[in-house]
Amino acid sequence: MKIGVLSVQGAVSEHLDHLIRCGVEAVAVKNISMLDEVRGLILPGGESTTIGKLIEIFGLAESIKKRSLEGSLAVFGTCAGMILMARDISDGIDEQPRLGLLDIKVKRNAFGRQRESFETELEFDSFGYPLVGVFIRAPIIEKTGENVEILAKLPEGIIAAKKDNLLTTSFHPELTDDIRVHQYFVEMCKRV
Repeated sequence: MKIGVLSVQGAVSEHLDHLIRCGVEAVAVKNISMLDEVRGLILPGGESTTIGKLIEIFGLAESIKKRSLEGSLAVFGTCAGMILMARDISDGIDEQPRLGLLDIKVKRNAFGRQRESFETELEFDSFGYPLVGVFIRAPIIEKTGENVEILAKLPEGIIAAKKDNLLTTSFHPELTDDIRVHQYFVEMCKRV
């Protein structure tokens, strides 16, 4: 099974490494033909406005939307990827490019600027023991729509959610040695 990491801007290599450690073929997706080969796609952290503009320029946005809505593509957004997946962005810029795949409302940079980055242990879904979340200029989910399942929270709010073939985290699971979140996504990809 092939799972891709969107490779137009942002943290790509760490996600690719984690997917390889999960035992799947990992592909850096840069165009539509590469996107057509994968069952899952990770939207990495980076700069959400830049990534959003680039996927529109490269013609990837419509294909990602179409396949994910059809259920033939699982999508996992981390940090900036969460912002791209959100239907609503409370503090976004006018006409901010987004995929709008998941019925969530997010706030960008909810934990502060780069210098306020931090790591913390957190409970994620049904994992048997906590994992470390790395937060870098991270968004937070302020509100979820119907049937969106909350997977992890901090006192500040929701930091991970899923619905059907869509998964999102405000933290960076690729920046630790723990591959459980990526394994969780691989299992989702098997069902599409």
